[in-house]
Order: sequence, then C-alpha cells, then structure tokens
Amino acid sequence: MISKDNDPKKISIVVPMYNEEDNISELYDRLNTVMKKLSHLQYEYIFVNDGSFDHTYENLVSIADKDENIIVVNFTRNFGHEAATTAGIINSNGDAVIIIDADLQDPPELIMDMIKKWEEGYEIIYAKRKSRKGETFLKKITSKLFYRVFNMLTDTKMPKDTGDFRLIDRKVANDFKKLKEKNRITRALINWIGYNQTHIFFDRDKRFSGKTKYNYFKLIRLAIDSITSFSTKPLTFIVFTGLLLSLLSFATGIIFILIKLFTSIPINGWTSTVVLVLFLNGFQIFLLGIVGQYIARISVEVKERPLYLIRNIYSTKNNSLQK
Repeated sequence: MISKDNDPKKISIVVPMYNEEDNISELYDRLNTVMKKLSHLQYEYIFVNDGSFDHTYENLVSIADKDENIIVVNFTRNFGHEAATTAGIINSNGDAVIIIDADLQDPPELIMDMIKKWEEGYEIIYAKRKSRKGETFLKKITSKLFYRVFNMLTDTKMPKDTGDFRLIDRKVANDFKKLKEKNRITRALINWIGYNQTHIFFDRDKRFSGKTKYNYFKLIRLAIDSITSFSTKPLTFIVFTGLLLSLLSFATGIIFILIKLFTSIPINGWTSTVVLVLFLNGFQIFLLGIVGQYIARISVEVKERPLYLIRNIYSTKNNSLQK
C-alpha cells in the first residue's frame, strides 16, 4: 500500500540477484544500517532471485524469516537482470523505489543522499560514477564508448557513466509498469519516461565477492539491445549506404564505358574486382544483420510471452508463501 498523507513515507529497495550467496549478509547489514538512520521512513526490501543455482534463495528465505520487511520474489529460472529489475519494481509498494545491485559496487550508504534529493522534489535520482575501482582499462573505455554511441544514435539521451542504481518516485514506477516491451533496458526506459531528474556523484567500489555476471559477449548484446530498442537510425544508415553504393557503382560503370569507347587504355586485372566483390558481399551481410536484429525483436514482441515467470513470493509479513 502507498502511504497516505499522514503516514510515514515508504521506500522499496529492489535488489536483483543471480548467484550472490556470498554478498547477501553484507548487503543486508549495510542496508539495515542505512534504513535505521532514516527512522522517519518505512521500508521494504524486495530481493528477486533470478534463477540462482547456488544458495541465494535459501539464504534470502533465512533472513526473511527474521525480518518481516523482506519480500523474496523467486523466478522459475534465470530470465536476466532486466527482467528481475522489472519484477522488483512491479512488486514494490513504496512511495519511492530504489534499484541497487547485490555486488556492493554501488554503496548502499548513497541511499540517504538519494532520499534527501527525493524529499527536495526530484522524481528520478541516478548515481553517476566518478571512478570505477577493480575494472580493467578496456572495460572502462568500452563503457564510455557505449554511452556516447547510444546518445549519438538515439533520441532518448542516457546520462553518461551511470548504471541501474537510482531512485524513482511512485509516479515513475507506475508509468514504468505500463511499458510492455520484452527487450528492456531499465535505465534507458526510466530516462525515456521523463519527470524531474537529477544525479549524485560517487566512487564505484570493487565487487564485494564473486564474479561479474556480465562478460564482453553479454555487454555487446546489451549494447545492441539498447540501440535497437530506442532508435531506427541504423536502418536509415542502411538506406543511405545502399543509395551511395548504387551511385558509386553507376558512376564507375559510366567511367569504364567511356574509357573503353574513347581511349586505348586496357582494362585488366581480376584481383581488384574479386577484392571489391568480397568487400561488398561482406558489407551487405553486415547490413542484413542489422535488419535481422530488428526483425528478431519484432518476432519476440509478437509472441507475447511473459517477461518472466515467478515460482513463488516469500514474505513472513503476510505469514504466507504466495504461489
């Protein structure tokens, strides 16, 4: 239930989790420390177990048995980070929702600054990274490149050097629920919604325990999903590229005809022709691949399969195991 005017405001903290058994205790302790300092607010933790195959779910149930503020949403299998984040937002009840990862690279202590901004009237407060500890030079460069390419190719501008760590007002969360697409990029969707936004800077820490779930293949997939979900400019690029190549081919053909008719210069050599043909064939396959990415996303959308499936929702506050 959303708080009434005379009731304390309630904060929902959404934490997607996939094989994070070693981080749960530390994360929970740090979140509790923060929320105890915010004694004027009610709160709930929504932990979404995204098909973990370690003891993540069992550990979450164990702490939920001792804390009625915890809700554990348990997926039937691994549906991915974006699906888990969406499920957390949909199952939230707070006047504001905070999204934070379980690896503790995003410090829970920053929540106090976010809530202060929210109480000042901002409806979206996102965390902007000043530095990123424990990450390779290549990871930092590719991350910076992604945001700049995304903003260049799309009309929805995404703040640079940010992740999903942010606070959104209930109005934003309600509008987020209306978005039905399957290929989701939470941070971009929230930015697309609009509202009054601001940011706070922070230094990103090393992962507390475990390994990142995002390898370079998944990061490339995320970049492709992001751009194709928010822009058709790559398709426009294909149209103009095809037109340019057609004009160049026509002009080249005219030139060779004129050389043949009015000069004695021999037109010899097949190596350059073969190289040109192979290049153009490879380029055509690349362009077809871009079109294929859009068609594949249309295929996913028209099937209308649910974004995720929930095995059960565990909560001791309701004294039940919801199925």
